[in-house]
Amino acid sequence: MADSYDLIVIGAGPGGYIAAIRAAQLGLKTAIVEREHMAGICSNWGCIPTKALLRSAEIYGHMGHAKDYGLSAREFGFDIAAIVDRSRKIAGQMNNGVQFLMKKNKVDIIWGEAQLTAPGEIVVKKMTKKPVEPQWPQPKTVLPEGTYKAKHIIIATGARPRVLPGIEPDGEKIWTYFEAMKPAKFPKSLVIMGSGAIGMEFASFYRSLGAEVTVVELLPTILPVEDAEIAAHVKKRFEKRGIKIITDAKVAKVDKTKDGITAHIEPKTGDKLTISADALISAVGVQCNTENLGLEKLGVKIERGAIVIDNYGRTNVPGVWAIGDVAGPPMLAHKAEHEAVITVETIAGLKGVHGLDKLKVPGCTYCEPQVASVGLTEAKAKEAGREIKVGRFPFVGNGKAIALGEPEGLVKTIFDAKTGELLGAHMVGAEVTELIQGFVVAMGLETTEEELMHTIFPHPTLSETMKESVLDAYGRALNI
Repeated sequence: MADSYDLIVIGAGPGGYIAAIRAAQLGLKTAIVEREHMAGICSNWGCIPTKALLRSAEIYGHMGHAKDYGLSAREFGFDIAAIVDRSRKIAGQMNNGVQFLMKKNKVDIIWGEAQLTAPGEIVVKKMTKKPVEPQWPQPKTVLPEGTYKAKHIIIATGARPRVLPGIEPDGEKIWTYFEAMKPAKFPKSLVIMGSGAIGMEFASFYRSLGAEVTVVELLPTILPVEDAEIAAHVKKRFEKRGIKIITDAKVAKVDKTKDGITAHIEPKTGDKLTISADALISAVGVQCNTENLGLEKLGVKIERGAIVIDNYGRTNVPGVWAIGDVAGPPMLAHKAEHEAVITVETIAGLKGVHGLDKLKVPGCTYCEPQVASVGLTEAKAKEAGREIKVGRFPFVGNGKAIALGEPEGLVKTIFDAKTGELLGAHMVGAEVTELIQGFVVAMGLETTEEELMHTIFPHPTLSETMKESVLDAYGRALNI
């Protein structure tokens, strides 16, 4: 039957489209359902276009310090419309790329909103909500609405910005990351609610281009999932850049004014305060897209808003699987992609498939300075009752960092004192989002401290800070 498949994937974000490609590679007849845009939030409104914005801000920042490198750049500026246009064009390129991959791998595309109506069956209807503008062109060849059957269904519907009651985004003065990525005009001042990766990246971007930025965080530290020492380093660097940070406080209310907003902030201790700005960015996390999928009817288990799965993507309902943000944290594109491969290979019956180990999923924040980590923080390792050895190495002791003009940074490694197992690695500084994979590979291969010490790192590179941090954990650092 034309409407019958081995696998149907609902959602064409990084998890969904990778699942479809891997399924096609394994010979499964596959279709993917998408209601809004191929490549998902990541490529259209998240990972990729935000990095394009941050790259523009980074270059602008370097231009402002040209004399530090013996260069002259007396007249320079920025055009926010051109910066946004570059970012949106890159997003469009990514969208088109995923459409090409679907065609290349002979994956059928079904355009619309899907709902599970019975085990192994979905109904696809036209999208009921207005898409986020601009919507990229729909793929040229798509299947019509209707009923489709499949032996297996993967839910990869992602997540959306969390909305706090009373502080609902209006697209003009209260923004989510959608509006923050394409401002109609550059704001002179901003309040950012939330200091996770999204909040910190936008704080960094707008401050680099000259905006006055205040970050408000409910918890005692910024970047709450990161190691406390790394978070403290970032806070110091942000404040040095002129970013105001208020922790242990909540935005209780936001008044819209003629010129912008007034945020009413309530610290856990101390006096209440108000801050006026052109706009407020709400970056208080995301919530899973589980609504209107028919999950309740089928009895799919949901906890804390996320679909419950095992390490292989299985839900409690046979034939129904879930991956990516909709299946809970960590809500990262690379985690979704890895889950996609694990789940599809399990469906295909491949032998030796390894379930997802969330402790080995790296996290990256692309603010200035960059932050990257994998594994346990120092506090979590101690909470787990591990006897640990901790190594630290500052960028100021690294020749390449000094040559780059990037001497501020830190690499921190945490080892099991008895076995030499690498439990966690935490980094802050230039290009650490590119460096962290070295530690991820080491953890995946169960590399010990001794093996890392005997590994030759090229000179001069920033990666030498990684080895020195390992050496420091055992009292053997050479360059500090």
